[in-house]
Amino acid sequence: MTTTFLHTADWQLGKPFAGIEDVQKRSLAQQERIEVIHRLGAIAAEKKAEFIIVAGDLFDSPTASKATVSGACSAIGKLKIPALVIPGNHDHGGPGSLWEQEFFRREQSNLAPNLRILLKPEPVEVGSAIIFPCPLLRRAESSDTSEWLRSPAIFGDGAKTRIILAHGSTQSFGSQLDDDEGGAATANQIDLSRLPGEAFDYIALGDWHGTKQINPKAWFSGTPELDRFPKGAEYDSGNVLVVEAARSATHKVAPVRCARFGWHDFSFDFADDSGLAQFQERIASLVGQRAGEDLLRLELSGSIGMDASTLLEQFLESLEARLLRVKLINRSVVAPTEQEIQALTQRAGDPLVARVATELVTRSAATDESAAVARVALRLLHAACVQPKPTL
Repeated sequence: MTTTFLHTADWQLGKPFAGIEDVQKRSLAQQERIEVIHRLGAIAAEKKAEFIIVAGDLFDSPTASKATVSGACSAIGKLKIPALVIPGNHDHGGPGSLWEQEFFRREQSNLAPNLRILLKPEPVEVGSAIIFPCPLLRRAESSDTSEWLRSPAIFGDGAKTRIILAHGSTQSFGSQLDDDEGGAATANQIDLSRLPGEAFDYIALGDWHGTKQINPKAWFSGTPELDRFPKGAEYDSGNVLVVEAARSATHKVAPVRCARFGWHDFSFDFADDSGLAQFQERIASLVGQRAGEDLLRLELSGSIGMDASTLLEQFLESLEARLLRVKLINRSVVAPTEQEIQALTQRAGDPLVARVATELVTRSAATDESAAVARVALRLLHAACVQPKPTL
């Protein structure tokens, strides 16, 4: 019998998004992590999924706020199918954990009776499948949480699909490659090579926030809504996995896009002022006319004239207002064009400005720290004295 289900992980509800300075925009980013649950429900209905499994880190913290807990339970309750969850390193189990708190249990009972938190390493039957959970009961486990599954006898007999549910790094790949995550690289290691391969049908992994296949039976689903800038061209995040599996049969895995926000990483080098138009066109191709839906890591280099630099600042100001976040690394320098230098240094009617401008031009060509100060002063002088002032 074929089992169709959704594999997801790392929702990290309540993530603070400290890098987003604007409070309202930060709230939008946090709320979208709840909204994506509704999109998962629509995908589950379309694909006729029996259940959804969350491979750890439902919450960003073991001390999630009551509002976050209530919002999560409300959204999960609307899925209309069983949702089976293991704790991960962010929301680990153990004595006094979030999962044992009276408020969570009350909200789970009232709002999400379909939600099951798997806190013990023991088989759990759901529909046509058996889940073998490997929950994290501490943030950093030194032992392998899948160790209890190394004997084929654990899996027993029967025709139901067997699914291992775990959170952590494998021997060859994992969150130690992710510079946004803390903790030792040796913690929460899962040794897939020691599992009896014929005894199970699929391994659902969480921890890495991108979608990635580790071996023929093991996948990281990634987070369903992006929460960080891309980590290379192969980093594929913002998906849920639709899995079709059966006992001792080849399974099918189909990543389905469910993210709304765009997280972009873009670099541009200005050769001269003509690059400004090209830069604006490239940015437009990334974010279009959207507002409140994109985050941009932007790295600039090269040189640009004073008029063009003013236009660039105006354009960046618009981006800052329109996007949820612009993480700017600006290594570009202001290099006045010959025409701009002449407009300041050859002012017959204003000899004082001409003398000051000439001195600043000389100092800006130096190699010490004073050169940068001189370039800023030269630009301010140009903005104050040369007309018309550029506008976007």
